[in-house]
Amino acid sequence: MSELQKAPLWLWLCIAAVLMLQGTWLFRNAQGRGKGRMAWFWGIWGLTGFPSPALCYLLFVVLPARRKARQER
Repeated sequence: MSELQKAPLWLWLCIAAVLMLQGTWLFRNAQGRGKGRMAWFWGIWGLTGFPSPALCYLLFVVLPARRKARQER
């Protein structure tokens, strides 16, 4: 626990920035895809950790949508 207290401020700011960017990207991307993609769920989950939410979003939302679009062509 004392290691976390000794972490420099710039590290905490970088972590916060990465989580905010990831959460915002997930929310806006899910919202843009429409059709009930649970944008709020993805956005909030994106704020909690890195990179698991982004990887799950890519695996469960983006890739299946691309496969479906490819099959329809």
